[in-house]
Amino acid sequence: MSDYLKKEDYEEPVCIFCKTDEIKRIDSGRVIGKLDEYLSRNDYPSAERHLKYWAQEAEINGDGRGLITVYNELVGLYRKLGREQDADSACEKLFSLIESENLADSVTAATSYLNIATAYKSFSRAEKAVPLYEKTKEIYERELPATDSRLGGLYNNMGLALADTGEFEKAKNCFEKALNIMSQNEGCEPEQAITYLNMATAAESENGIENNEEFIAACVKKADILLETQGIKHDGNYAFVCEKCAPVFGYYGYFMLEKKYSERAKQIYERN
Repeated sequence: MSDYLKKEDYEEPVCIFCKTDEIKRIDSGRVIGKLDEYLSRNDYPSAERHLKYWAQEAEINGDGRGLITVYNELVGLYRKLGREQDADSACEKLFSLIESENLADSVTAATSYLNIATAYKSFSRAEKAVPLYEKTKEIYERELPATDSRLGGLYNNMGLALADTGEFEKAKNCFEKALNIMSQNEGCEPEQAITYLNMATAAESENGIENNEEFIAACVKKADILLETQGIKHDGNYAFVCEKCAPVFGYYGYFMLEKKYSERAKQIYERN
């Protein structure tokens, strides 16, 4: 499973090409909003073209903060597409921008560290991801409210990396923290569903399926209930979660759930 960052995870945008301290800054909110439209249709080629265009505009105008936002999104996009070399290049660019903008100890930097770590984790480099998650954790816990959804996203992803490195007790603790935070944020049921399936995967890694059948079944049931929460928005984010959860349901033998959520994701993408 993956992270669940949202538009509000970034700095408050300024007007497109407004002049601030002699720098014409891009409107990060509008850039991400248009990106969301492409992603809600699974239109990855257009999403990449869109981000590259705004990266070029921000570069021309010396907008380092805008570049950080765009490259965060590029890291996530390349991760989803499995393009490891491109993701690594975008990660290196982010490190460079954080340093040049003197943001190393900021929430903006922490969000970048989180994205980079999640990319490393997805390309089977959990041991390289864990120190970045730790760095993010230090900043987030110091700067953000205890119930902030960004902390939930961090703990969820950090738990996966810790499970990959064999630190299962620490992983369990992270997953419990993620669930506690997300339960206090309205509309975060899909994110809780992701965490329950991550817990099932971690339990399997630790002791095998046969020794965790009841626990895994309980996690699957909870994830299904959460994804069927009445009134939940069936938007692009929900479709993405359904798409990622479906094969996990199938892996554990819940083929009807796999079919249900695969079809639901497809319907949402086609509708958008």
